[in-house]
Amino acid sequence: MSVLLTYKGHTVPHITAWSSEHLKQPPVVRSAGGVTFADIAFAGFPHRDSAGVLWQPWALRQGDGMPEFGRVHGPRQRRVMRRRLCQVCGGPADENEQGTLWLLENHVTAPGWPEREVTTHSPVCASCVPLVRSQCPHMQDAVTVRVGRAAVDGIYGLLYAAGLGGPVPGEAKVVFAGDPRVKWMVGAQLAATLYNVTVVDRPEPVTEEPVVRAGAHR
Repeated sequence: MSVLLTYKGHTVPHITAWSSEHLKQPPVVRSAGGVTFADIAFAGFPHRDSAGVLWQPWALRQGDGMPEFGRVHGPRQRRVMRRRLCQVCGGPADENEQGTLWLLENHVTAPGWPEREVTTHSPVCASCVPLVRSQCPHMQDAVTVRVGRAAVDGIYGLLYAAGLGGPVPGEAKVVFAGDPRVKWMVGAQLAATLYNVTVVDRPEPVTEEPVVRAGAHR
């Protein structure tokens, strides 16, 4: 059963960051072939994963403090993307014979869209689609699709370049696994490439009501 957190009457999506979860990022310094943190074991954890990605540090204190709507908590986003969970309630995303339910920003004029769309948006369950549309201004005209296969093959984050005084921050973008630039990035979120995508007119009927708990804490 899905559980939604609320704050002052507003639903707080599962991937939303809370004010108490911020950690000061250590200085970024040059390493062999890329960048690393000056304190590589900051807060007691190594932040580079087995694929060589250096991740922005976060605390895990969901529900503590105030929600920062529009700011994504990296570790929770990565978890729901890998496990095909709903970005709003954290429960299983909706699936049927056409694939997993996804809500995408409307890029209908792009050639071939939405096939092979690259997105950092995580899947959704049917009951949470109306919440996304009503609470996220940039998703009010979002398109609901079914995805036959989602390859979680990209990292969205801030790219650095070599500079005379140390690494210089550049632009935030998606870099794909296997690209040597991954080692020059501080990752923030996972990105997925969507295949066998079918546009649907509306979400599937709601089959289960989420449990809503009042207050800022679980």
